[in-house]
Amino acid sequence: MFSLRNIFRPQPDPREARRPLWNAVVAAARTPHWYAEGTVPDTLDGRFDMISLVLALVLHRIDEDPAQGIAGVQLTELFVNDMDGQMRQIGFGDMVVGKQVGRMMSALGGRLGAYRAADGSNELRAALVRNLWRGAEPTEAGIAHVMAGVAALRGRLAATPVSELIVADRLDGARP
Repeated sequence: MFSLRNIFRPQPDPREARRPLWNAVVAAARTPHWYAEGTVPDTLDGRFDMISLVLALVLHRIDEDPAQGIAGVQLTELFVNDMDGQMRQIGFGDMVVGKQVGRMMSALGGRLGAYRAADGSNELRAALVRNLWRGAEPTEAGIAHVMAGVAALRGRLAATPVSELIVADRLDGARP
């Protein structure tokens, strides 16, 4: 009888083990310095792009330890679930949400490639301008602040063992 009970009892969602890290990604992306000193537009698009930036850097770090690959998948699935929920909360209907999530995943995929560019490089600068400011030229101080923040976050992530990162509940070091 005991085993039948276990069969019908819902199992915990394994993605929830990454919830603290997902919350830390969002919190790091919503840190006011990105929007104030970095001049990233504090809009839905700007917030999405900052979350995508921080998430890409975290996923790059997780990818460096192939044994932790499932953690990156789980984190990405939390991203999808959260974006789906946010769109529904804004008022998007079922017919539109699927297409929008597909576009967001495509955008994240592109950013994962673009944000592999080296710190301080023209390639990274161009990717940041294209994505965070949607091609509009930011102030020199703004782009310098964001590029320094990216370098600081990468440095902090590189100093954190992936086994610790995947259970982290905060990301430090994103402020230049």
